Amino acid sequence: MVSGDDATPGYVDGCLTPVAAADRDAYLAFAAESARVFRDHGALRVVEGWGDDVPPGTRTDYARAVDLQPGEVACYSWIEWPSKDARNAGWQAVMADPRMADRAMPFDGKRMIYGGFTPIFDRSMGAGA
Repeated sequence: MVSGDDATPGYVDGCLTPVAAADRDAYLAFAAESARVFRDHGALRVVEGWGDDVPPGTRTDYARAVDLQPGEVACYSWIEWPSKDARNAGWQAVMADPRMADRAMPFDGKRMIYGGFTPIFDRSMGAGA
């Protein structure tokens, strides 16, 4: 992997989620609590992005990927981990954590898409060209 600095994560989970615009505050609260749990179980960083410049595409786009409905926003999120092994153990611990049990999700989880990724390039600001 080509890296920009020593803080490069060894593994990244990415997620695209449809969220009702009216549920932004509930989504933010859900994300903040979830981030605490992920950090407690080894995640290096948790980022949530609220779509505000997500244009329609010609063949495919974020809206079609999650079957975005009127009044919904596409949210893009990622979790950085030190390694894939840490991610696998972390997810297992997160799913067993009582703080994650029986939580109402302020989004339609059936339309959420997600996956794990091995970084192959990372260039941070100040890391050189």
